[in-house]
Amino acid sequence: MLTYGQAIFLGLVQGCTELFPISSLGHSVLITALLHWQLDQNGAYFVVFLVATHFATALVLLAFFWKDWYQMFLGFIRSIIARRIDPSDTYARLVWVLIIATIPAGLLGIILQKKVEGLFAAPQLVACALILNGVLLYGIEMVKRQRRRYENLRLSGDAAIAKLPWLPALGAGLMQALALIPGFSRTGASLAGGLLAGLDHESAARFSFLLATPIILAAAVLKLPKLLHADFPVGPIFVGALVSGIAAYLSVMFLTRFFKTSTLTIFAWYCIAAGGVSLLLLSGI
Repeated sequence: MLTYGQAIFLGLVQGCTELFPISSLGHSVLITALLHWQLDQNGAYFVVFLVATHFATALVLLAFFWKDWYQMFLGFIRSIIARRIDPSDTYARLVWVLIIATIPAGLLGIILQKKVEGLFAAPQLVACALILNGVLLYGIEMVKRQRRRYENLRLSGDAAIAKLPWLPALGAGLMQALALIPGFSRTGASLAGGLLAGLDHESAARFSFLLATPIILAAAVLKLPKLLHADFPVGPIFVGALVSGIAAYLSVMFLTRFFKTSTLTIFAWYCIAAGGVSLLLLSGI
């Protein structure tokens, strides 16, 4: 079980790292291992705590981008009524881009859920995955520098995302599935997918935040009902989720500005360094 102090600390870490491309799950697993906290990281209590903090992040994303989600809802209705997607209807196309991109991670999450949860108790493997996450981010930046943006994506924000071809959108969603492995970042993977699809950093970050919301909410819908029948204390879970939500709001405010002028490189080096140091400490070297 978590104490309130542990819940607040982990909630703060999760809220700060979920939207940064550095893996919130990876940090939660590594921190508990490095601090020698006696927690069953593969147990129902810890998993529900993580899902609750993710759910708080999803609510923050819904609130932060509520205008986008409202416009996408209207666009979805228009496309259903018309039985077609008007190419000039930015939000109708945007919502379908997100639906298509969500399919790979959603299906793989359902299929691999139990196997992936076992990795929560393998901090050394998580440290290795964090290093690989950094390598992925750095590699994407190197590739991005060698490629020019698609001619039809010389836009930004929602308009650029809505212009994504279906196949690159599906590929970006497939990249997000890497985050099923603790140590790989959902934000980082979907950001990488967006960059490979031709988006600039600002638009790719926005795409990543929008794409993360339905996946996180779906996970919460599957796991949070367990709280209603739980025989363990739920107070630390709610406190941790609240702290996580506040931290996530501050994070998304920062990152939406950061990616207007900056790249993934600093996060790549951080992941490689943090994963390497964690691996050394966990190995007793």
